[in-house]
Amino acid sequence: MKKILLSTLLSAGILLSANSDYPHEVSLLLGGALTEGNLELERNYANIGLSIGTKLDSTIFDQIEFGILKSIQDVDIKNSTEDTSVLRVFTNVIKDYPINDTSSFYALVGIGVESFSNSSRNEDGLFANYGLGYKYKFTDRTSLKMDLRHLIEADHGDNNLLYTVGLSYGFGQKANKMPVMMKKEEPIMKEEPMVQKMKDVYKDDDNDGVFNRHDECLNTPLNTRVSIDGCAKVMNLKVNFNTDSDVMNKDYSEVLKNFALYLNASKKSAVIAAHTDSRGSEAYNLILSDKRAKAVHDKLVNLGVNASKLMSKGFGESKPVASNQTKEGRLANRRVEAILSK
Repeated sequence: MKKILLSTLLSAGILLSANSDYPHEVSLLLGGALTEGNLELERNYANIGLSIGTKLDSTIFDQIEFGILKSIQDVDIKNSTEDTSVLRVFTNVIKDYPINDTSSFYALVGIGVESFSNSSRNEDGLFANYGLGYKYKFTDRTSLKMDLRHLIEADHGDNNLLYTVGLSYGFGQKANKMPVMMKKEEPIMKEEPMVQKMKDVYKDDDNDGVFNRHDECLNTPLNTRVSIDGCAKVMNLKVNFNTDSDVMNKDYSEVLKNFALYLNASKKSAVIAAHTDSRGSEAYNLILSDKRAKAVHDKLVNLGVNASKLMSKGFGESKPVASNQTKEGRLANRRVEAILSK
């Protein structure tokens, strides 16, 4: 029965426990001893004692205790008129298993020395002991302890079963409780879906064929030829002139207006270059293209572009971009472009 009880307590103790908030505690112990018959002592006698426990750090155990237990009255020796007192001094290491903030089970193991005032029947000597207990905290400092300890003598292997109840008091500098590590509350942010993030990587706001992440000029006007850095090189200003005329057939195109805004917002300058188709003499076409380039130059100045950022030049029919043998080709060749530079 004794072994079954110890086994049951051990199984429970391994699962549960609690720690003291103070580094040291002193316990007043009161209990008794159940002896085996071959010790020739009273079957059951009372003990009183004292123990001091100290917390252990960086080990698998939580506490080490040093204590003393002494029989309250002399213990009768069987089949004799003699009696004896029993004194035990012990040290144990203790492992706590918390149940909650106020309760715990604990397991202990250790060694000690026992002494008999009348040693004619029993010898003084070493013993080993192990046990299990329960602890309940009344307050920060005070606790009730109850435990059961099995003692095995080193000389003859005799057994004793000790049971104690103790009142404990914590002392010393109180240990700071470790703060409960709460997960830091992150600000609520709407996370964009992965698809949207991928789209942003390949975004091209000004539609010039250069992604934003590589584009050094993010506001290039539409239909502008750009270099690999996204900055304009040559831009068709989409200005139309009547045949054999340097007067624009519209006040100004939308492209011209946007180009003026672009130049005002950038540090770039531009050469306004005008071109003609091949109809008419080469010399005449050169003069006509100069006039057309100047007309666009002046319109841009009227739109607010600083004149110092502009030059005009006519190239006549010398730089065709399409065949002059078709109506469509000739229309493409009659163009005004802005050649941009930093």
